[in-house]
Amino acid sequence: MTFRDAWTSDITQMQSVRSSVKENVLSNPALVTSGDYEEYITVRGKGWVCEINDSIAGFSIADLKENNIWALFVRPEFEGRGIGRKLHDIMLDWYFSKTKEYVWLSTERKSRAEIFYKKAGWKEAGQYGKEEIKFEMTSKDWEYIQIKRQAMNKLFKNPF
Repeated sequence: MTFRDAWTSDITQMQSVRSSVKENVLSNPALVTSGDYEEYITVRGKGWVCEINDSIAGFSIADLKENNIWALFVRPEFEGRGIGRKLHDIMLDWYFSKTKEYVWLSTERKSRAEIFYKKAGWKEAGQYGKEEIKFEMTSKDWEYIQIKRQAMNKLFKNPF
């Protein structure tokens, strides 16, 4: 499993990952073009991928222009391996190294993604559109989560 920056040559595989998901399915995949991916990873923000055996198993993209998470998706067959969490953490570490502005995202209500973001420390910030939930994360919240995680890791590595 390798995590690295996303390249424009990854876009076709990223689109394949995006279209493979069972929740948060695009109603019209044609509305999100290769050009959109390219703009988000080269102009508006940055993206990351997880590769397994030279194939992309998951990806994430942060948008500095609109202060949001544009994408975080993992192929269904690779779920439950920590890929989403690692991509999430890499993305937020980078995002908050670039700005202290809060970041937001939206996802389907009653989805596994909603549970994932709540467990990751995101705070519910209302409704987005007709059917989605909006979450926000501040730099201070992210710092606190990192400190708490480090303390827990230290405690469980050396409990005495």
